[in-house]
Amino acid sequence: MSVDSDVRRDSPGEKQHRRLFGLHPLDVLALTLLTAGVLCVVTGGLSRTETSSILNRILPLLLFLGTVIILAELTGRAQTFDVVATRLAITARGRYSLLFALCVLMAVVTTVGLNLDTTAVLLTPIMLAMAARVGLPLLPLAMTTALLANTASLLLPVGNLTNLLAAGRVALGPVDFAARMAAPEAASVAVTMAVLWLGYWRKSRRGGADRYELPEPFRPRDRALCAIAGVACVLFVAAILLGVTLGVASAVAAAVTVLAFAVREREALRWSLLPWRLLATVTGMFLVVQTITVHGLGTLITHLAGSSNSYTGQLRTAGTGALLANLLNNLPAYVAGESAVPVANHSQLLALLIGTNAGPVITAWASLATLLWYERCAAFGLTIPKRRMLVNGTILAVVAVFASTTALALTG
Repeated sequence: MSVDSDVRRDSPGEKQHRRLFGLHPLDVLALTLLTAGVLCVVTGGLSRTETSSILNRILPLLLFLGTVIILAELTGRAQTFDVVATRLAITARGRYSLLFALCVLMAVVTTVGLNLDTTAVLLTPIMLAMAARVGLPLLPLAMTTALLANTASLLLPVGNLTNLLAAGRVALGPVDFAARMAAPEAASVAVTMAVLWLGYWRKSRRGGADRYELPEPFRPRDRALCAIAGVACVLFVAAILLGVTLGVASAVAAAVTVLAFAVREREALRWSLLPWRLLATVTGMFLVVQTITVHGLGTLITHLAGSSNSYTGQLRTAGTGALLANLLNNLPAYVAGESAVPVANHSQLLALLIGTNAGPVITAWASLATLLWYERCAAFGLTIPKRRMLVNGTILAVVAVFASTTALALTG
């Protein structure tokens, strides 16, 4: 299999070395944030009322994250992703540029119609499996889901949890919200495509070749498990489209898959399926950020974002949202920024949304989707070149946020 020189899979020896002599960086991040969050509560930095409010708000989110990871893990083991990935590669008929377009389209549709976390969890394994099946470099396929999961999440309220909060604040239904955010979404996706092609896809073409060898159709080792896992994923998608709560939809789909494995491949069910470090990261992050917000961050955001609904004010607010998202995380950054925006300034609030949706593509913790994406890449054994991601992510964040905010102002 051909891979980029700066991308590799960890060898079994390297993984064992990490287990014996040190924690994974994501383990350290999770334990640090959770410990800090608990200290904020026990020392009185966060009152009982505020703590209860935060925990009640994130419990449904934790249910979704925990169950959707289990669903993705077992679906990958059932080789459902390999079947879908091979079919996608065959559909592109060996043309590299057409495969790029199909991958972008799939990522955008998944993000817009479902949500960015679903793209990170369910689509990333498909992309990686496809790359492995046809001998393509892994990094371009992985980065397609990582970037578009964030930058393509502006169009509909369901695309991002921050969208749901913003739509309620500005009193826009799905159709009106889509009409208002169509131009920013188009600008964000266009910039992302340019960064993906120039920064990852074009550089991965060996000798400028525009074609790859078509793979043979993939045959899973257990067709029944493969089919059941696929049906569970479809049910998950359908349930969301029908308005079922994310946590309930993912829990039911995961339960169906777990039951199938309990009957046909019980040894696959193990405690390590539970994504403890992700759940710990989210919990600790919200507690810490809420504490900081109460003790001065809210005032700082007010000074950074200002209170102007003008184009300049929108750019200022969007930039503030992107900065805070990459320093903290986009969800608490949006919640903290929302309180600083005057109620009547709808365009300024939507600019904040652009900053916290299209901007968090620089740091690993900038969005939950990116954390989920890192989980999927780690499960696949893929190491991401951090310097390259930092440089391209910074370029994308600046240009996409500027272009999307300009589109928002021009169509407002």
